[in-house]
Amino acid sequence: MTSRTLICLSLLLFLILPIHASFQKRDHLTPQEVDLVKEAQILDKRIDVFIKAAERRVMVVNGTAASNAKQLKKDAERWGELPTGSRFELVGDIARIYDEAITNIDDVSSRDERNPLIPKSLRKLAQSVTSVMEQLKPLRNEAKSEADIASFELLNEDAQSILAAASKLPPEVEKKAKKNNK
Repeated sequence: MTSRTLICLSLLLFLILPIHASFQKRDHLTPQEVDLVKEAQILDKRIDVFIKAAERRVMVVNGTAASNAKQLKKDAERWGELPTGSRFELVGDIARIYDEAITNIDDVSSRDERNPLIPKSLRKLAQSVTSVMEQLKPLRNEAKSEADIASFELLNEDAQSILAAASKLPPEVEKKAKKNNK
C-alpha cells in the first residue's frame, strides 16, 4: 500500500471510530425493558417487547410522548420511564433494538426453521419497521451531523434486512385459507 492510502484509511478510521464508540457505550434498552425481554421466552412475545421499546423511542424522538401521557402513565410501572438521549442516540437505539430482534429470530430459526412463530414474529417486526421508518422519514432529511446520518443509516440497514426477509415469507392469506378449508 502506498503511504497516501494508509493515511486515508487512518483518517477514515479516526472519523468513524468516535461515532461507532458512541453507539457502543450506550445501552439500547432500559433496565426494565431488559427484564421484559428476559421474561418473554416465547419468540413472538419477545418481538412484541422489542417493538414496544422501539415505539417508545419514536415517541421521544417525535415529541409525541405528551400526547400519550395517559398510556405512558399506565405503562410506567411495567416499562419504566421513557428512555432519554439525543435524537441520534435514540435512533441508534432503535436500530440496535431491531438488530437484537433479528438476532432472536435467527436464533430460533437456526434451532427450528419450521417454528410457526418465526413468520408471525417477522411480519410483526416488518409492520413495526414500516411504521417507524415512515414516522422518522422527516427527521432523516434533517440529519446534518455525521452521528445523525450514521444512526439513520444503521437503522435503514436493519429495516431493509427485516423487510427483505419478510418479503420472502409466503402470503399470510394462503395460510388462513388453508386453516378454513380444514
